[in-house]
Amino acid sequence: MTHTFHPPCGECTITLEDVHLQLGLPVDVYAVTGSTQSADWGAVCYELLGAISDRIKGGRIEMGWLRDTFPEPDDDSTELELIRYARAYILQIIRGYLMPDLSRNLVHSRWLLKLVDFRAAGELSWGSAVLATLYREMCGATVPNKAKIRVRAVIPDEFLQNPNIWHVKAPMITYAIVEMHQSDRVLRQFGFRQSIPMTPEKLDDEHDIDLRQPNTDWSRYWSNYIKMWENRYDYIPTREPIIVLELACVPEYMPWFRIHGKPYLLSEEERRRQIRVERERRGPLNPRRRDDDVNQPIAATQPPGPTVQQTTPTSQPFQMMSGMYPSPFMYPNPYMFPFSSPMAGWNA
Repeated sequence: MTHTFHPPCGECTITLEDVHLQLGLPVDVYAVTGSTQSADWGAVCYELLGAISDRIKGGRIEMGWLRDTFPEPDDDSTELELIRYARAYILQIIRGYLMPDLSRNLVHSRWLLKLVDFRAAGELSWGSAVLATLYREMCGATVPNKAKIRVRAVIPDEFLQNPNIWHVKAPMITYAIVEMHQSDRVLRQFGFRQSIPMTPEKLDDEHDIDLRQPNTDWSRYWSNYIKMWENRYDYIPTREPIIVLELACVPEYMPWFRIHGKPYLLSEEERRRQIRVERERRGPLNPRRRDDDVNQPIAATQPPGPTVQQTTPTSQPFQMMSGMYPSPFMYPNPYMFPFSSPMAGWNA
């Protein structure tokens, strides 16, 4: 599973750079993992929030209870109360925005264990955790039936100090979820020349594992992947800067991509099953009843005066305009898209 999109020009995907710059989440730190085993999640909730929900089920807290119990702190709130409000707010951000699930109204108490010390929480790779969760959701979404200079000018300098972290090809971990950051498949997104990538790692067995395994210490369960994350800078692909756009990929890449790329989410068999909209049947432009033909004078086949030959205008050939991208519906095969400056190897 590559977690990449396959437009006609090659692969692209959401990367660690995206979550780091757009969400401002740290990535170049420790993996978000640990044990989900707890004797009493209610006690954890009371210890860190100062209140206990009467409807904790499997360690999950209702989001509505968090909103009702922690609306807004008072001006005279103590430091401890402010810390508890902050924890409740972060829980809602984690489950409501950063890593939502199908429940949409439940958040697991395990996240509270990462908020005991806010300084320690800031040393966790929340960016890779969010991206791993997104990759997992993308996998489910594909199952049938079921940077410009102006932009960078407003990005804080500390986010740009170490761009190497965006390029690592390493596993991203958050408790039961493990997903690979396949940066070698989208090197052009980082400004590097695209070559034919290596065969993607198969994580089919890992995809079948979720939090329904009770009392699991995920830091031990995924120890091999966590070690790879800790040594993430050992897994940076070979990078060659792009000199000109026509050489953005090696000559062998586009022929390879035309064979191995997957421009369609559905298989060919599934696409054939799609319901086709039938065109509405229209009658003749000038309908006449059969009776109208009776006793009608026969028109002369040739008028007496000069005849003006009526011609049908011919359609103009398609022309590319600046800033225009052709509609995919114009071409039955996505690889037939016209490009103003084709990449090397396109016609190979």
